[in-house]
Amino acid sequence: MERCERYGFDMDMLSRMKKEVVIMHPGPINRGVELASNVADCGNSVILNQVTNGVAVRMAVLYLLGGGGGENG
Repeated sequence: MERCERYGFDMDMLSRMKKEVVIMHPGPINRGVELASNVADCGNSVILNQVTNGVAVRMAVLYLLGGGGGENG
């Protein structure tokens, strides 16, 4: 049995879950290994939003760690 068959998430698994389930992943995705492409791109997926927000959060953290936003920044 291949790793993706044992540990990956596919449409068959998704079909057995509640319709309100939200698919999340911080990215990058190993398509076909961790998640099937059709799961990553389905209507329940918020992966693109999650990745976009993650970039903004990391930029803010780096800004603050670099001394920005303080009394002298």
